[in-house]
Amino acid sequence: MNRLTLIAACCAWLFSLGSAHAQGKLSGVVQDSVTHEPLAFASVFLANTTLGVTTTEQGQFEFPKVPAGTYDVVGSYVGYRLAKQTITMTREPQQVSLQLASTGNQLGEVVVQPEPNKPEEYEEFTKLFLGGTTFSAQCHISNPEQVRVLYDDSTKELTARTKEFVQIDNEALGYRLKYYGLQFTYNKEDGSIFYYGQPVFEELTPRDERQRKQWTANRLTAYTGSFMHFLRSLYNNRLKADNFMTQQIRVMPSPAFERAEVRRKALLAGRPNGPFTAAEKDSLEAWDGIMPVYATLNQEPLPVDSIRRVSPNGKHTYLRFTGELQVAHFGEAPDPMYKRPMATLGYPKMVLPPPAMRQVSRLKLQGKQAEIQANGTLLNPLDVFNGEYWGFEKIGEFLPVDYVPASTARSPAP
Repeated sequence: MNRLTLIAACCAWLFSLGSAHAQGKLSGVVQDSVTHEPLAFASVFLANTTLGVTTTEQGQFEFPKVPAGTYDVVGSYVGYRLAKQTITMTREPQQVSLQLASTGNQLGEVVVQPEPNKPEEYEEFTKLFLGGTTFSAQCHISNPEQVRVLYDDSTKELTARTKEFVQIDNEALGYRLKYYGLQFTYNKEDGSIFYYGQPVFEELTPRDERQRKQWTANRLTAYTGSFMHFLRSLYNNRLKADNFMTQQIRVMPSPAFERAEVRRKALLAGRPNGPFTAAEKDSLEAWDGIMPVYATLNQEPLPVDSIRRVSPNGKHTYLRFTGELQVAHFGEAPDPMYKRPMATLGYPKMVLPPPAMRQVSRLKLQGKQAEIQANGTLLNPLDVFNGEYWGFEKIGEFLPVDYVPASTARSPAP
């Protein structure tokens, strides 16, 4: 069974696509948390969007039109820690005050400079963070000196941190991504990846009209069939119209593994450090290859009501299922760099598009359900594990939550 990869970008939340007509003005001030002096020319942005401004000489800022929804408003200034405030926008104007704490050294404090990154550890981080897709190959970090990468042999974890932000230029999608306060962790033993921060997107300037059109097409490619696309489709009850199909995966303990564990413990109880005969060594190696659980796929596609729940007042929508979920998207070819077998558990017995036009992913809930926002994000990104194809996609396909495709028309789902 393939491992599920946790990929979390904990950022701003609801950008209400369904209420784009409802907009309000957001204004405020950025100040020193101790002196309350205004911080001129500080950066203020709505995390995980393309919405950002700079404060005036009086430390003031304004977003004239912010679509209705819930956001993290983030303030950043050199020499200060990030300040964040969560707000919910309606048509009514709102004001916020961001108080930034200085990171300046105390008098006489000794500053210890971090050791340079080991090249092999930094290279592994960039591959895991940026990803291995065709679009990821067109991403590069322009300020590597801001990233501190460490590997802990005792925990088998590779971590990366930034003092301010890591800047990624995505030449495939036409975005400059500033990922403030990055906290990245990769566990080598279970293959899980977690990254947290406050990203903001900036539109790059195209060289010409041809590049502008290419970026538009690439963004649509990144969006179509993505986890964001799936959540928006589920939220709006459009899974079939948008060519998604879900199937139930049942994960059960493996009797073969349980039997092997009994034999292993019996053998090691008498000789924990050996010596072992050749036959015993062969048995131990064979037992190591047995998975503790195995998965079976229900051939019947799941009806949308079995994985989607809307609260009685209609204000909340949830993704819910038991076990694991296989999600297939049809009509979009997988990235050519994806070399793993697609849909190892199979498909339903029905007429489907050719394998070259399928993308198959897996989901696992941490709890009983996960709340979906209208913009195609989760209220808590840690509620869901992503695996297979969605686990393969990383920063190369990362889109702002205020992205709206120019056209998402597709042929009817099978």
